[in-house]
Formats: sequence, C-alpha cells, structure tokens
Amino acid sequence: MKQEERREQTMKLLLDTTEELILEKGCNKTTLNDIMARSGLSKGAIFHYVSGKDELFVKVLEAKLEETNTSFMDAVDAPAVKEFDGPMNAIAQSLPKLESREDVSNLIMMYLIGKSDQPEAAGIVADFYRQAVATSKRWIVTGQESGVIPSSVNADQAAELFELLSFGLRMRSLIGVRSTGFGIQEFSELIMRTLRPDRQGGAPTS
Repeated sequence: MKQEERREQTMKLLLDTTEELILEKGCNKTTLNDIMARSGLSKGAIFHYVSGKDELFVKVLEAKLEETNTSFMDAVDAPAVKEFDGPMNAIAQSLPKLESREDVSNLIMMYLIGKSDQPEAAGIVADFYRQAVATSKRWIVTGQESGVIPSSVNADQAAELFELLSFGLRMRSLIGVRSTGFGIQEFSELIMRTLRPDRQGGAPTS
C-alpha cells in the first residue's frame, strides 16, 4: 500500500471514530483517550495528523462539507446538457441537517462556539466559516461557468448570505427554538429564487 493511501485510510478511521463517539457521548465527553481506544491509534499517530481534539473536530466538519461539495460537483458534471436542478438537489438534500440536533456538524459547531472566549477555538471557527463561504462561492461560480446561474448574481454576496443563514439555522435548532416562519423549505426556496435563471426578484447582483 502506498504511503498516501495509508495516510488517507488512517485519517478516515480517525474521522469516522471521532464522529461515532461525538454522536454517542457528545463533544465535551469525547476525549482523545476514547478516540485512541476505539480506533486503535496511538496518541503519537493522532498527533501526526492534528494538534489536538478541537482541530480533529474541525477535520470532521471539513469532511462533511467536502461530502456535500463532492455531491454538488458530481451533479454538475453528470448531465450531458447542463441543468440547474441536479446541482441544486445535491445542496437541497444537505439542508435538513441544519435543523437536526443530532447532526454531528451542528454538535461540533455548538461546542466550538461555546469556547469562543479562547483565541485558538475562535480562530478555528472563523477559519471554518471562511472555508464554508468559499465553498458556497465556488458552487455559484461553477454554476455560472456552466451557464445555469446568471453571471449577474454576485457570488460573494450570495455565498455569504447562504452561510449566514446556514449558521443561524444550526444555532436555532441547537438552542431549541422552533421555526415560526423561516425554515429549511423557505431557505431552499430563497436559494432557488436567488440563483435560477428564471428567478423572480431579490437576488444579490453585481
């Protein structure tokens, strides 16, 4: 087995194990010792990939974001004739997780935000937010290059709007507040109105 393949397998084991433990025990109660015992990896092996538990949790967040990114890109490349609905469906399928109190990404976000008084944790959350915005922008630009999203859409503004709403939906679900007028369905419709070539009004434009 090549070194790169071994590295990828070890990282996947580490991320899968961490996710399992978070869902079972929560972020606060999941320790590096737990991860070592469940995965069979030594402390030295884990620290070869991450500097500590918080960075490992962010790696789980990044992996989940990449799953959605891969689904989107596959949908963009799949049809012979470029269409809007395929890539949009890839995004729409991921939206219900934003309101799930059992979603691992939401649990990690709440845990890290709870440590925002610590500069290192605050920096980790800020970096992930910027990465999420950059990914959303990449989706929009890809759609524009494929001719399924109008070039008049301001990719920077739309991407940040979508991520602000995504983060807000995550936090609302975790603090236990029910939607009274804006939920996943409304968010999905807002994305559609903003990005569809035949949308009706309200899109951020250049």
